[in-house]
Amino acid sequence: MFALLRAPRKPLMRITALMSAFWLAACEPVSTVGGNAGQRIEPGTAVQVALLVPAGSGSAGEETIARSLRQAAELAIADLQGVDIDLRVYNTGGNAAQAAQVATRAVDEGAKIILGPVFAEAANAVGLAVAPRNVNVLSFSNNSDIAGGNVFVLGPTFPNTAERLVSYAASKGKRRIMLVHEQTPAGEIGARAIEGAIGRSGATLAGKAGYPFSQQGVIGAVPGIASRVKAGDVDALFLTADTAGALPLLTQMMSEQGVDPAATKFIGLTRWDIPPATLALPGVQGGWFALPDPALNQQFQSRFQAAYGEAPHPIAGLAYDGIAAIGALARSGRPDALTRAGLTQGSGFAGVSGVFRLRPDGTNERGLAVAEVRNGQVSVIDPAPRSFRGAGF
Repeated sequence: MFALLRAPRKPLMRITALMSAFWLAACEPVSTVGGNAGQRIEPGTAVQVALLVPAGSGSAGEETIARSLRQAAELAIADLQGVDIDLRVYNTGGNAAQAAQVATRAVDEGAKIILGPVFAEAANAVGLAVAPRNVNVLSFSNNSDIAGGNVFVLGPTFPNTAERLVSYAASKGKRRIMLVHEQTPAGEIGARAIEGAIGRSGATLAGKAGYPFSQQGVIGAVPGIASRVKAGDVDALFLTADTAGALPLLTQMMSEQGVDPAATKFIGLTRWDIPPATLALPGVQGGWFALPDPALNQQFQSRFQAAYGEAPHPIAGLAYDGIAAIGALARSGRPDALTRAGLTQGSGFAGVSGVFRLRPDGTNERGLAVAEVRNGQVSVIDPAPRSFRGAGF
């Protein structure tokens, strides 16, 4: 992260980077696991679910995540009707090897499906460990590189976000899109997602610029990017940067170089409302980003606060969604409810942040809203869908 990043004229805002650090950690590329069908269940009996959380590492941040995930899962179970979930919680210590060990123990103890763990490396290790046992894994990771075989990712993925934003931009006449990304693993993954979305949408890739992940890297890259925009054939800049990295300096310098965001729309691959202080940055005003259904998400936030006396961690809703999906499938009475065929049903599931469905390749599709930053506030300009139009992908 840009711990020492400063703009040449104005100091950057100091913003807590826990959320960005989590997602960056979750974006380390790892290998894909093999094929798997999944466990069959006996209708009418309790479904044993193993919840893997990063407790036991000694990190206060990971203990907070673990507690919030467990509480969200318990809240989801309390909301279920007509199905019994036997939830058993296992601590991974935030460690891949330990995660694989406890996942194996959980299956030995009767788990039919695994919910978690959080980080990509651990999720990959768990998938490999339980694949021979025919057990599926619903990871909280957002890294689509680990999806496949018996591993599904519940976190919001770059391809899903890029698809939503590029499609919306193209529908509003912003078809000539220039891609700007940092030269990091996360930046490269994000760049591939954006480029793929542009190719599928009918939009045009108007240019591509990468920069070293440093203050000098940004300063050195901006003049060339600005010059390309001012050539007159770029409708939008799609940025992979986040608040903890280059976003404040990059957007500020683009303005100083004469790029008018009113004419050339800034689009963000990351959430520009986390942390909320990002919304006050001058350079992001008028910019677009995607986020889960705000109304549904606020309902979850309020219910969680009332139940536990604290706000949920930003990824806590993934645990609720996982339990909600498992519960909905188990309620169907199908013995194959937790197999690949059941998990990837085309109609998807209703989650606390909106509709979502799991793809056969282990990735997910989430119904996202498109928001614009207006006067330091989030303004939804295209609501999140409440259902999927078709059963296919």
